[in-house]
Amino acid sequence: MLNRQAGARIPTLVAMPEATWAQVVTPPVRDRLERVAEPLGLRDGVPVLRESFEAVRAELAEAEVLLTGWGCPPITADLLDAAPKLRAVVHAAGTIKTFVDPVVFERGIAVSSAAAANAIPVAEFALAAIVLAGKRAFRLRDWYRTVDHSRPLPGAPIVGNLGTTIGVLGASRTGRLVLERLRGLDVDVLVNDPYLSESEASAFGATWCDLKTLFSASDIVSLHAPLLPETRGMVSAELLAAMPDGAVVINTARGGLIDHDALERECASGRIDAVLDVSDPEPLPTSSALLQLPNVFVTPHLAGAMGNEVVRLGEAAVAEIERLAAGLDLAHGIDWADLGRIA
Repeated sequence: MLNRQAGARIPTLVAMPEATWAQVVTPPVRDRLERVAEPLGLRDGVPVLRESFEAVRAELAEAEVLLTGWGCPPITADLLDAAPKLRAVVHAAGTIKTFVDPVVFERGIAVSSAAAANAIPVAEFALAAIVLAGKRAFRLRDWYRTVDHSRPLPGAPIVGNLGTTIGVLGASRTGRLVLERLRGLDVDVLVNDPYLSESEASAFGATWCDLKTLFSASDIVSLHAPLLPETRGMVSAELLAAMPDGAVVINTARGGLIDHDALERECASGRIDAVLDVSDPEPLPTSSALLQLPNVFVTPHLAGAMGNEVVRLGEAAVAEIERLAAGLDLAHGIDWADLGRIA
């Protein structure tokens, strides 16, 4: 936390491009910011930051907080040398790994992100996908366009959602929100996460299980794990083959979690369905069978904050600066020890 006189505004350097600022910091959010912070790095109310900190280097010397966003240049040791008063980096977006060098933590500078705010629309999207997948809405959409609409419906049986088993892979911020929202459905929930205990899983109304059980026992599996070297390809051909006939895998996390060749084979056989908001590579090549299969529903990475949802990111970041101004610790601070296991 910052040690400041009551009522003093915090010199805060806006470290994001103009386009990001316009999306994230709406006029009401800016009003809140200016009550507790003295924004630096603006000209006529617009950030001057581009691909480096050169345009704002003179203001770095006064900055106590960096308010960062999409497009922030790397924060390295050289930059910190030019910002001797810096005490916190507050990120108005999700991951900080792409631009925050570990030296920031080594020098004791506090770091927070708005990942919790970004998790909300992803969890909403995932829950909607789970409900629609349970009704096989994605598989039957194209069929309904081309036939006389007589029943019985073709392909995998209509499972519905009553009494189905939902597997949640990863108790991340998003995964935990999904677990909370699944309480509103009459379903059984399984969860796998190496950092979640059985008692914690039970508190979410879920049962902890190993990966093989998660895939073999679930009608629908929703992925919410971070993409790390050890999680790349973790949804393997073996796990996909273990899924029951007619099961659905939903991925709103990262495409690299799944063996896409194996997924394509399983879906092409018609045995399982997939709902993919992310892919590997991203975007998929136009030749990919996953774009053509009737039992695969692909969207263009839109589950995370977009449009009016982006406002939450700016609000979350400004709320952190308000906490600093009040002498409080960050609500969403990132621990150095957690860097190896977060997205």
